[in-house]
Amino acid sequence: MFYKQILRMGGKLFLGNHLILTRLLFPELFGLMALVNTFIQGLILFSDIGIKPSIIRSPRGDDPTFFNTAWTLQVIRGFGLWIGCCLIAWPVSQFYDNEQLVWLLPTVGLTTIISGFNSTSLPTLNRKLEIGKITVLDLGIQILALSIMIILAYFYRSIWALVVGSLVSVFIKMAISHRLEPTISNRFAWDKEALKEIISIGRWIFIATAMTFLAQQTDKIMLGKFTSLEILGVYTVAFTIANIPQQVLRKVSQQIMMPLVSQKLHLPRATLRAKIVGKRQLLLMLMAVMISVLFCTGDFIILQLYDSRYNDAAWILPILVLGLWPLILSVTMDKALYALGKTIYPAVANFCKFFYMLLLLPSVLINLGIIGGIVVIAFNDIPYYIAISYGLWQEKLIDITQDIQATSLMIGLIFLGTAVRYLLGLGISIDGIRAYL
Repeated sequence: MFYKQILRMGGKLFLGNHLILTRLLFPELFGLMALVNTFIQGLILFSDIGIKPSIIRSPRGDDPTFFNTAWTLQVIRGFGLWIGCCLIAWPVSQFYDNEQLVWLLPTVGLTTIISGFNSTSLPTLNRKLEIGKITVLDLGIQILALSIMIILAYFYRSIWALVVGSLVSVFIKMAISHRLEPTISNRFAWDKEALKEIISIGRWIFIATAMTFLAQQTDKIMLGKFTSLEILGVYTVAFTIANIPQQVLRKVSQQIMMPLVSQKLHLPRATLRAKIVGKRQLLLMLMAVMISVLFCTGDFIILQLYDSRYNDAAWILPILVLGLWPLILSVTMDKALYALGKTIYPAVANFCKFFYMLLLLPSVLINLGIIGGIVVIAFNDIPYYIAISYGLWQEKLIDITQDIQATSLMIGLIFLGTAVRYLLGLGISIDGIRAYL
């Protein structure tokens, strides 16, 4: 339970520091930084060949020749990513008509070089299910980065507060990662058999992560183009809070579920399914409660904690939170597909999500404005859920009954919470939307 306590503490610290930053910086700066991070994340995902999953899954994961070859490949990739940041900087700045992106992308992109030198002790600890060290490291880095950002934002009130905080935190994480596991000392190495295995494992991961970027970042790319940086900044604030349940769930799924399933692959599918479904039940119930509480009180959170510049986030947050549910149903199961090596299903799922966004979001933003755009974005995980469910059905791991039960619980809690606040004269959580009608 220790790692769960640390995750909760990290969430509280992140939210508190984020609140301070929003009072020191204008929404436009959050929008600008969101764009920069979107394109850097895109380069990272489009070049993901599954180095970390390879170390976690491979029988040779503890072999120095194997993990040092993986580390060498990771370093080379880091430099390649930075070159990519330099190459896209000018076209991106022209697309958004913002000259700051010309220097922001290469500068923030230095994080890709730094993180390329991260020790392979990080995936090794995941492989061994020693989550405590990684969780404490992530929490410490988060506190440090946000502290630096707040200090710089207080004195300079510029984008540099966010840039420098990111660079320093990534560097410190890289340095500390080499002290986490005394038995691991990374050196440059190149083994053809190890390379062949990494590429074999990562072949579909590359496609899946490329599709992940297109699916998950299209919202920011389109909002940055068809609306203003101010609206994008406000959306980013709402998205940051709405995304907390999903971030916690993904971390648990990545660090616990995937290694756990990887160790149980020898079991018959019916037995494996029963073990996964059993672990998933309580998780879905907790998520149903969290989603319903955030939906019913999200507007209060924004209006009480943020200043008036971010008021529009009050009606955006509940809609985004509600739209998380199909993703939560998927994330609690999709790592089983990764562990089985069936990454084609998540790749197809993310393509379906991207196609949905590409088909609907631009035209809806142009014709129906920000309300229509937010609704389209919120429910973009329905195609993802359908595709993942098909994959789980094919692999004999699906449990639709559990999905229906958890969804019914979530809907019932939302209706109950909304009815209570309406009877108390507090309206409903999306009342702020009326200003746009």
